[in-house]
Amino acid sequence: MRPLLHRVFVYGTLLVGEENHHVAAPYIRDIQPGKVKGRLYHVGAYPALVMEEEGEVIGEWLTVTEEGLQAMDELEGYEEGGQNNEYERAWIKDLEQPLEGYVYVYPKSKAAHLPLIPSGSWRHRHID
Repeated sequence: MRPLLHRVFVYGTLLVGEENHHVAAPYIRDIQPGKVKGRLYHVGAYPALVMEEEGEVIGEWLTVTEEGLQAMDELEGYEEGGQNNEYERAWIKDLEQPLEGYVYVYPKSKAAHLPLIPSGSWRHRHID
């Protein structure tokens, strides 16, 4: 029986070469570049994506096993149905290719006071 796989759009510390990539790395089956609609905000040591009609966020699509999704949920402080999640897990589509999957998103209300990353890229973060 083949393992259940999940596609997850990552845009911050889970990117290849970033400090938390090791959390997902053992479970990754595929990596593809991607871009989604939204805005990226600087929380401090990590970014937050807010799903909006304006803006673009650059990242990577990771295809991971069920264990990989669980490891990322733990890192992101996400619990299904949890009342105190820092991030929520949502479904999103790529802007340029036929890819879709999960993404960890920040509530717009919590991002209101945070600096915007105008480039939409954590790797090229210059904040306003």
